[in-house]
Amino acid sequence: MAAAVLSFLLIFSFVSSFGDALSSNYYAKTCPTVDTAVTDAMKSAFNKDKTVAAAILRMHFHDCFIRGCDGSVLLNSAGGNTAEKDGPPNISLHAFYVIENAKKALEKACPGVVSCADILALAARDAVVLSGGPNWDVPKGRKDGRVSKASETRSLPAPSFNFSQLQQSFSQRGLSLNDLVALSGGHTLGFSHCSSFNSRIHNFDATHDVDPSLRPAFAASLKRVCPKHNKVKNAGLTMDPSATTFDNTYYKLLLQGNSLFSSDASLLALPKTKGLVNKFANSKQAFKDAFVKSMIKMSSISGGQEVRLNCRVVN
Repeated sequence: MAAAVLSFLLIFSFVSSFGDALSSNYYAKTCPTVDTAVTDAMKSAFNKDKTVAAAILRMHFHDCFIRGCDGSVLLNSAGGNTAEKDGPPNISLHAFYVIENAKKALEKACPGVVSCADILALAARDAVVLSGGPNWDVPKGRKDGRVSKASETRSLPAPSFNFSQLQQSFSQRGLSLNDLVALSGGHTLGFSHCSSFNSRIHNFDATHDVDPSLRPAFAASLKRVCPKHNKVKNAGLTMDPSATTFDNTYYKLLLQGNSLFSSDASLLALPKTKGLVNKFANSKQAFKDAFVKSMIKMSSISGGQEVRLNCRVVN
């Protein structure tokens, strides 16, 4: 119990405060080309590989949920320390080169000014826009952290979480049930490996082999792709049929019993969250408006103390 309390206090101390100093005009005088430089790096990567958008959006989530939005997910493991990016939930993260390319361009234009954390927040916004989603002004002024520990990635919300676990994870970071449902819509982009949903289609519990909340035909299709003794290393499915387009298909599938993760299905457990799922399924605009609001809130969780000159290593 003491360890659990300590863990909560550590998380809370890192993420309880939101970045009051953040401003859309933070770099107006010191680096006015910051948005353009990041957008150019994202466009270049996205035009070659559409999966980059989901990768960058997920990377930003995983950064903010550990020690706040401080770019710590970008740091390489060094010496005897295993960094966040090498923790089990982050092994599949990719497209770090996008942030590095933007950082190189900005270090030439305005050396030592723009944090890696801000670059990642801007790139996540661009990932959504390039995928057909909403645009918004990203408040800037985040600082980079010096600490990155793989062990702390255990506090990231997992695909297997039930509603209670999911709610606790978000509330510890100052995020509401509205934020939980809106931000879960980020699952409209990307791909999932079988390991993230195997527990729903094989030996689910003592009386069911398959999670009964799954639509039978959908469960059968999952089993074909991910058999019990799967030997295909990268087997899995896209999060929804339009996995490179930012839309509200995720919520429609959720209501049909066609969601991949237990954590997704758990959003139907409470009348309030189920109501929001219905609302977003019926109105793409309502989802986009809520997503923007929650993204700004999440990406404003404070974290670091400095501006790193290289996003992969501490100064």
